[in-house]
Amino acid sequence: MSVRLRTATLVLGAALLATATACGPTDSTVSTTPKSSAAAPAGSDGSAPAAAAPESKGAEAPAVAKVGDTISLKGFEKKDTADVTLVKVVDPAESANEFLQPEDGKRYVSVQFRIKATGSAAYTDTPAIGAKLVDAQGQSFDSTFAETKAGPEFPGAVNIAPGESSLGFVTFEIPSDAQVDKVQYALNSGFAEQSGQWKVS
Repeated sequence: MSVRLRTATLVLGAALLATATACGPTDSTVSTTPKSSAAAPAGSDGSAPAAAAPESKGAEAPAVAKVGDTISLKGFEKKDTADVTLVKVVDPAESANEFLQPEDGKRYVSVQFRIKATGSAAYTDTPAIGAKLVDAQGQSFDSTFAETKAGPEFPGAVNIAPGESSLGFVTFEIPSDAQVDKVQYALNSGFAEQSGQWKVS
């Protein structure tokens, strides 16, 4: 898909969603808890991990989603649910187009997501709009229109049947000295009230 056509598709999708949700609720939440935590690693000699020492007081700190983890997310309607996995972060990512390069003092970072529709109906989304990247200073970056050698980008929109998934990259253009700290994703092209957040650094 050409950059011009892809841009038009994304802009149209965002405009339609903004119109549909203009009167909706404004409460929002950020989920940082993975759907399931990885088991504790075995000991160096291959033995089972030792039991953790009991804590004197307080609950154990909750797991924080990282690269490779899946977060279950909700959208506008009950049927709009998906398991979103942050599969990979390629930093820096090399442009696949010699004529389209990052601006001076900037670099590309490509993030790969897997979106699995878990609702009762097909799930339609515009992944490039729903994803954000946050650096160590707390600055948030929207995606850019670029194709990189990291792998295939998501198309302008995806339509995923219940129980099936879609895999693709979303690319960001950020300052060369910025440290990628977190990746965020919200359903319904970023307009859903719940966002998933993964810790990268």
